[in-house]
Amino acid sequence: MSPSNRIYMPVLWPYRLIGNLLLLVGIGLLTFGIITIRHNLVGQHIDSLMEGVYKNMASSGWGLDDITLEGRDKTSLTDINELINLKRGDNILEINLEDLRSKILTLPWVKNVNISRTYSPNVIHIFLQEKIVKSIWQYQNNFYPIDEDGKIIETEYVPQKGLLQLVGEDAPEHINELLNITERDALFSRVKAARYVSKRRWDLIFDDVENGIIVKLPQENVEEAWKKLIKLDKTKGILKRKLTFIDLRLKNKVVVKISNED
Repeated sequence: MSPSNRIYMPVLWPYRLIGNLLLLVGIGLLTFGIITIRHNLVGQHIDSLMEGVYKNMASSGWGLDDITLEGRDKTSLTDINELINLKRGDNILEINLEDLRSKILTLPWVKNVNISRTYSPNVIHIFLQEKIVKSIWQYQNNFYPIDEDGKIIETEYVPQKGLLQLVGEDAPEHINELLNITERDALFSRVKAARYVSKRRWDLIFDDVENGIIVKLPQENVEEAWKKLIKLDKTKGILKRKLTFIDLRLKNKVVVKISNED
C-alpha cells in the first residue's frame, strides 16, 4: 500500500500502557490492604489464642509458686511488690524478666538487680545490690545521702554518725577525686568533714566538725600536699598541736595558725 492510501490512526499504545500500569498498581494496593487486614485479624486471633494458652499452662503446672528476694536492706518491700505486680498463679513463662529489672532499678536505693527463674517449683529470684551511703552532703540547710559514685540518693534519710560530711556547691560530683587520693591512708579516718571551696579545692576538717583543725589543700597537686601532711604528722605530730588551720596551698611553704584556746 502506497503511503498516500495508508490511514494513520492515533498512537494509543502509550495510553494503554499507562492505563495497564495504573490498573496493576491499584490491584497491588488493594491486595496489600486485604493482606494487611487479614494479617491484623490473624495477629489478634493468635494473641487471643496465646493468652488462652498461657492461662491453660498456668493452671497445668506453670503457675508462679513463689518470689525470693535477697540483698534488701533499705529498699521498701511494699514498693517492690507494687512495681513488679506479680501474684501466685501467674504464668512464669509469660513474666518478662528484663521488664521487671527495669522497674526495680527505678527505686532510689537500688544500684543493680539480677533476676532469674527456676522451675518445679516455679520461682522468680530477685537479687538486689543496694547503694552504700559514703557521705552526707549538707547544702542549703538540708542533708542528702551520697553514694559511692558521688551521686545523691533521692530519698528521705536520717544522717548516721561516722559518715563524712560534705559542704559546698558541687561537692558530691568531686568527692571521689579527693577520696581516690586520701581514703587509702589511715590518717583519713580522722577527717570528719570536707568542704569544697569555690568549686575548685578542698578544706579537710580533722577530729571535730566544729572545732577541729582545718587543712587547706591546693587546687592542684593534691596528692603531693596530702603526702606532705602525712609526713608532717609522723615526724612532727602536727595534727596533735593546738592549731586552727594548716595551709598547704603553697608548694614550698606550710602556713599554720595557732589556736587561741588554752
